[in-house]
Amino acid sequence: MAADGSLQGTASNGGRSMGTLLRDLAEGSAALVRQEVRLARIEFTGVLSGVGKGTASVASGGVLALVGTLALFTGLIMLVGDQWLRDRYWLAALLVTVVAGAVAALFAKRGLALLSPKSLVPEQTVATLKEDAQWLKRPTT
Repeated sequence: MAADGSLQGTASNGGRSMGTLLRDLAEGSAALVRQEVRLARIEFTGVLSGVGKGTASVASGGVLALVGTLALFTGLIMLVGDQWLRDRYWLAALLVTVVAGAVAALFAKRGLALLSPKSLVPEQTVATLKEDAQWLKRPTT
């Protein structure tokens, strides 16, 4: 207790009042939130780019499997059936279908990997939010 009967704190705050300290804390917290939102926007832009590329890859695989190679497949079926399989065009058609299906599956797998939930998580934002939470939990002296 001081000589005038008032209580004095033991921690020095540089001569600033409690209101000033609270205002500084509120302003700092608001700046931190704005920075986190900006970081999240930047990360989601990258995520959306990956989604676009993944979607394009899946669509390309589908077009290749369904429409884009019909003329080539017909030619291959005719060639294989006539030259190698002694007019067994049904077997040639089966072989070409299996190969085309494998290629289409490869494209679809690549596209789905780009669209997986793991690749959509904004990892930097989550990490900095965890750091901020730990920082806020620390006792101040």
